[in-house]
Amino acid sequence: MKRMTKAFLIMGVSLLFLCALMTPPAQAIEFGARGFWWVPNLNAKLRVNTDSVTGTEVNVKDTLGISDKSTYNVEAFVGTKNHHVSLMYTPLDYSATQNLSSSVVFNGRTYAATTSVESKLRMSMFDLQYQYDLLNFENILAGFSIGLIGQVKYLEGEAKLNSSLTGEQKQSFTVPIPMVGVGAHIGLIANILEARAKATGIGYSGSYFVDASADISVTPFPFVDIHAGYRYLKLKIDNVSNVYSDMDFYGPFIGLTIGF
Repeated sequence: MKRMTKAFLIMGVSLLFLCALMTPPAQAIEFGARGFWWVPNLNAKLRVNTDSVTGTEVNVKDTLGISDKSTYNVEAFVGTKNHHVSLMYTPLDYSATQNLSSSVVFNGRTYAATTSVESKLRMSMFDLQYQYDLLNFENILAGFSIGLIGQVKYLEGEAKLNSSLTGEQKQSFTVPIPMVGVGAHIGLIANILEARAKATGIGYSGSYFVDASADISVTPFPFVDIHAGYRYLKLKIDNVSNVYSDMDFYGPFIGLTIGF
């Protein structure tokens, strides 16, 4: 898993530099970094089977006691007038300890009712994204652009239960997800006040994935944007390494961009 993550990061950074190197000298290059603080609500169901034993589908909040938790995103980007490449990292890390109200079968082992169980759900997401603007009207007093997006979301995660009676069981999963979508940008007041929205998704073999966000940004100083927006993430995983899950993450975020 670590090798695949390293390979994905190398590929993403290479594409960022390649986009910059291949840009014709006559075209201006934009590049920079963004950081976001995201406060998502979590709705999630999870089941972990073995090849011979079907696990219990659990609501991670009600059954395991996992609660909402804020996180962050970091993103590097480079682009020209119509071509934009970015690489984003988002960690999601949840844990809780709770007495089970009913027994749970997890990865072939049974955790009995009333047992105190420590649970963990961890995921790391890397999003490599390319957008080509089909329409791009320059900001004068107002501007507008809309483009097609190709994206690869690389998701690696681990679900784990542990109790003093049953011991520890965990299952890792890795999902590379190709996605397509659209992105739009509106310059409301020249380059001072802007709005952005994008949505990507894919569905196959009982699994489907959606990632959508919208934000408004203000530029109080040159090269600095302050953002406020909302992100919705849907991850439905059907039998990836014996893991079945249906997870929604949705909530507001604030952020800062430094770009040149």
